[in-house]
Amino acid sequence: MAKILRKGAEEARNQLPELLLAAQRGRQTIITRHGRPVAVLSPIPSGGTAHPQRSLLPLVGSARGIYGRDSASALRRLRDEWDR
Repeated sequence: MAKILRKGAEEARNQLPELLLAAQRGRQTIITRHGRPVAVLSPIPSGGTAHPQRSLLPLVGSARGIYGRDSASALRRLRDEWDR
């Protein structure tokens, strides 16, 4: 297994095309900020996406009644709070 690369955030930003190519070739890169790890650039398994999207259909109706009887006015109140 290849050694995991470590790059500072600025260096990783400047070398992103090379780091993406390294990820395509199976190499991981740990991205640090002020010497502390904050992210990992990692190859995706060849089977497709890292996290296949799941259907939202099982969630239909799962929050019914959460905003009370009049969900439109409840959402309007919540939106108004952000405008202040």
